[in-house]
Amino acid sequence: MEFSIERAALLKAVAQAQSVVERRNTIPILANVLIEAEGDAVSFRATDLDIEVVDQAPAKVTRAGSTTVSAVTFHEIVRKLPDGALVTIIDDGASGRMSVEAGRSNFSLATLPREDFPVMASSEYEANFAAAAPVLRRLFDKSKFAISTEETRYYLNGVYMHVADSDGKQVLRCVATDGHRLARIDAELPEGAENMPGVIVPRKTVGELRKLLEDDEAQIAVSVSETKVRFATPGITLTSKVIDGTFPDYTRVIPGGNTRRLEVDASDFAQAVDRVATVSSERSRAVKLALDEDRLVLSVNAPDSGAAEEELGVAYNADPLEIGFNAKYLLEIASQVDRENAVFLFNSSGDPTLMREGNDESAVYVVMPMRV
Repeated sequence: MEFSIERAALLKAVAQAQSVVERRNTIPILANVLIEAEGDAVSFRATDLDIEVVDQAPAKVTRAGSTTVSAVTFHEIVRKLPDGALVTIIDDGASGRMSVEAGRSNFSLATLPREDFPVMASSEYEANFAAAAPVLRRLFDKSKFAISTEETRYYLNGVYMHVADSDGKQVLRCVATDGHRLARIDAELPEGAENMPGVIVPRKTVGELRKLLEDDEAQIAVSVSETKVRFATPGITLTSKVIDGTFPDYTRVIPGGNTRRLEVDASDFAQAVDRVATVSSERSRAVKLALDEDRLVLSVNAPDSGAAEEELGVAYNADPLEIGFNAKYLLEIASQVDRENAVFLFNSSGDPTLMREGNDESAVYVVMPMRV
């Protein structure tokens, strides 16, 4: 195998691949990236047996072939090469070494045979559709903060992507919850997604997927089966197993009868919560919201470190209410709001609270209160 490639293209492809590789590996081949050169392109494939990413880059291929080298070491070398360098990569197959040459730099890396490299078996996908990158980015970005990190409730360790009914029409919906807060985001159902099975996309996959969705112009080809999900752009393909479990019936958690309506400037609210929470050092610090006509008082009382209070002008004309929330949860939910105003719908101090972005009902958040 021999090919020449620009450093920038090489770095982008290798960076994407090596991020999937687990740092601590008991199986040596899983620490490697599979490099395959053919035609006028080179592909870089990495896997941790749950996720597989394949990144293609244009290159001048002198001799087709393939090999595997340490993903982390290779990435570090490429990262440290000078900008604009032309990198030549040669592997003769017999010596068990691959050389990386750029200008006056020359590296020789140990290789492992490509036959040992596990390739994710492609399954038959039940649904194939295309979605614009900004649509998928919104679905996953706005829901991922609510993913549970509790390993025992493994079925909550991801984002549940499925087809749902909303106001009489079908939508593509992403839901995440950890039992304390919930995010439910809807988008128009893409053509071809009608028969998609509902799948739980794991947290790590959601993180890797974010890199595919940077380009606003990109169309992402999505393929879904009962066991796998695949997201692909012309240059990158991300395939992942889905979480084998049943996502709970989240609709039971979303309150329908909350009538006390508070409307507040989202960024003012987030900043005020952040400020008053400063006096408390505990991780589960509680912020109390005291609501009266067109007035909201946020307060924190931490006996060991102090107290804080801040008043905001709001739109509220229901009965007075005092309710407490975990400051971290409030901040995370408030930071999801793209519009100017956040709308909170309360029932009582012990019931779940609903939040929306203005009058937009395609993004709904639920947060459980705390005793204060």
